[in-house]
Amino acid sequence: MPISKKISSEHKKRVAIIVNEIGDVPVDARVLELGGLRVKEIAGGCICCELSGNLARTLSELADMFGPDIVLIEPTGVAIPDQVKVAIGAGQRDTTVRIDVGPVIVIYDAFRIDELLSNETVNNFINRQILNADVVAINKVDLVDEARIQYCENKIRETNPNVRMMRLSALKGEGIDELTRIIEEEEGTATIRLGALP
Repeated sequence: MPISKKISSEHKKRVAIIVNEIGDVPVDARVLELGGLRVKEIAGGCICCELSGNLARTLSELADMFGPDIVLIEPTGVAIPDQVKVAIGAGQRDTTVRIDVGPVIVIYDAFRIDELLSNETVNNFINRQILNADVVAINKVDLVDEARIQYCENKIRETNPNVRMMRLSALKGEGIDELTRIIEEEEGTATIRLGALP
């Protein structure tokens, strides 16, 4: 949320956020709305596999109603970036809206990573996300020591040695400026972000 607010208020760009919720209660969307943001929610499945047509319609509706400069897409935590990109590409056939895909940013939880990686299924999803990422933002660096951050960086490099990494504390605002620059420096208007929005 701080990123979208920073882009819109300080950089004077219109930002839209697409949140893909799976559960019955749209928690992420409600949190964003409470923060004063307008949210377009896609419920009922993963953007990348079940709702590609819905994603195209959503992007088209956003363009017509709001005309955003940047669209941040927060798919479910199990989404695979390449599949989301394919869904965007497939959806372009059904809309006149021009969509340039920006960087894929994976939010990596330094505090809970051992818990997440201990589950084989979750571990596989995380590794596939990192493999397809342009940027991995190691979040919650304010809650861990330098050794833990180095551990996270090493785990990430094992999967994708060339990925751009950065450190982030959404709570304290550390790294928000850098992440904002990364989003804005890309020519694309659709940025796929995996993990919780900082």
